[in-house]
Amino acid sequence: MRIREGDEQARSEFIASYEPFILKVTSGFCKRYVNPAQDDEYSIALLAFNEAIDGYSPTAGRSFLGFAETVIRRRLIDYVRKEQRHNQSVPYSSFDREDEDQSITNPIETSQAMERHDLNREKDDRKHEIMEFSARLKKLGISFTELADQAPKHADTRRMLFQIGRMAAEQSKYYDAIIEKGRLPVTELAEEAGVSRKTIERNRKYIIALALLYRGDYPYIRAYITQAPETTYYSSASREVKL
Repeated sequence: MRIREGDEQARSEFIASYEPFILKVTSGFCKRYVNPAQDDEYSIALLAFNEAIDGYSPTAGRSFLGFAETVIRRRLIDYVRKEQRHNQSVPYSSFDREDEDQSITNPIETSQAMERHDLNREKDDRKHEIMEFSARLKKLGISFTELADQAPKHADTRRMLFQIGRMAAEQSKYYDAIIEKGRLPVTELAEEAGVSRKTIERNRKYIIALALLYRGDYPYIRAYITQAPETTYYSSASREVKL
């Protein structure tokens, strides 16, 4: 086999041809889509696949891909455990089991490590999302502090503004004006929403922020609205950035 004989080009081509397989195994392990360009887990899996090439024996009685999947999962387990080394894990030793390669694994300990890993990753994703949204608002001259100060105190008013913000997000004539000109068509929006022009003007920045939120890819921030309409979500989000 040319790869075993040191042909690095052949090795690279072989690994490249199996990148979809590597991505599938990694995403299955992580229980989410893994971005090859950004996620460390994919890099770990690539290295593990390369390791499997060197460690595979055709006489072992199993397919290469089955062996490679085992190596990838083992290295990913090592990775999440290493990430959580500062936390104490409960030693459920009675649940240890030996896989077909005589390696000891503990499904409960692994599950706990994965859960902690996912929680930490979610926290980082939420922080980055809020920072990105804050930067986008800043380009329009809007800050989280302003939104927290201007947020309506009454639930009925907030619900009304949420509906107007969604209207501004869903209709191109409003959303394009926000994106391209940094302004809100106050008179037209007031007429269509059935409210006074003064209401739109007074809450202009809040409505613009809501439109960006509804139209953009901000699932964590949007959850503050859909799950907790009685709270001032911008104030909560501002604090979240500091985590």
